[in-house]
Amino acid sequence: MPDEHASKLHEMNPTRRFADRASDYRRYRPDYPAAAIDAVLDGLGDPARLRVGDIGAGTGIASRLLAERGAFVLAVEPNAEMRAAAEPHGRVEWHAGQAEATGLAGASLDLVVCAQAFHWFREAAALEEFHRILAARGRLALVWNSRDRSDALTLGYIEAIHEVNGEHPAEARTFDSARVGESGLFTTPRLETYPHHQTLDRTGLIGRAISASYVPREGKAFTRLKGLLDELWQRHHDERGLITMRYVTQVYLAQRI
Repeated sequence: MPDEHASKLHEMNPTRRFADRASDYRRYRPDYPAAAIDAVLDGLGDPARLRVGDIGAGTGIASRLLAERGAFVLAVEPNAEMRAAAEPHGRVEWHAGQAEATGLAGASLDLVVCAQAFHWFREAAALEEFHRILAARGRLALVWNSRDRSDALTLGYIEAIHEVNGEHPAEARTFDSARVGESGLFTTPRLETYPHHQTLDRTGLIGRAISASYVPREGKAFTRLKGLLDELWQRHHDERGLITMRYVTQVYLAQRI
C-alpha cells in the first residue's frame, strides 16, 4: 500500500511551494557528502563520459557536485525561482520540466538522480518517466539527507520546528524501496548510508529552518521559532559562534530493467 504521507505530498503544490524560499534554499540547505557522490557514481565508468539527469534539482546542489566530478548534468526543475537562484556551472544545463514529464530525450541518460526530491513526485508516473529517459541498464539514485535525531542539537532543532508548526508530512515521509522494484521497471534499490554534517552560524540556523517550505517566515509563529532557535544556538555554539547539524545521508541505488 502507498505510504499515507507520501501519497499526499504530490498534492501539496510541490512545483510552486519553494518559490519564496529559493535564496534561502541555495544558501542554507546542506550539500551531500563526498562518499555519497562516490556511491552514486561507482561502477559507471569515467564521470566525464556520463550524462546525468538531476530531477527536481532545486537550486542545483547535487547538480554541481556531480558536475564537479566531470559529469554533464541536465538539471530538471519546474520552479522558475529555484532555477534562477542556482549558481551557474559550465557542465550543468537547466531545463524546465517535472519528474513525470521531464522533456528529456528517451534513452539519453546514464544516471538519474533525485536528491531531496522524490517524495514530492507522483511515484508511479515518475518511475515510468525515469525508465523512459534512462539508457539500458542505467542507474537510478534516490538521495536524502535525514536529520540525525541522536544528536542533541539536531533533535532540538526538530523539536523547535514541531513546537510552532507540528510535524509536516514532508518530515514524516517514509520511503518503501520495495515499491520501486514492484514497478517492474527497476531493480529493488539497495541502501547505502553515510554520516554528514552542516556547520552554521546563528543566522544560518534560522535560514536553514525557513528554507523548508512548511516553516513559517513571518508572524507570531516565526517570532516564536526564532526565539527557540536563538536559545538552541546559545546552548550549543562553539567559540567561533558556530553550531553543527548532523545528518544521515541515505542513498538508494537501483538499475533500469
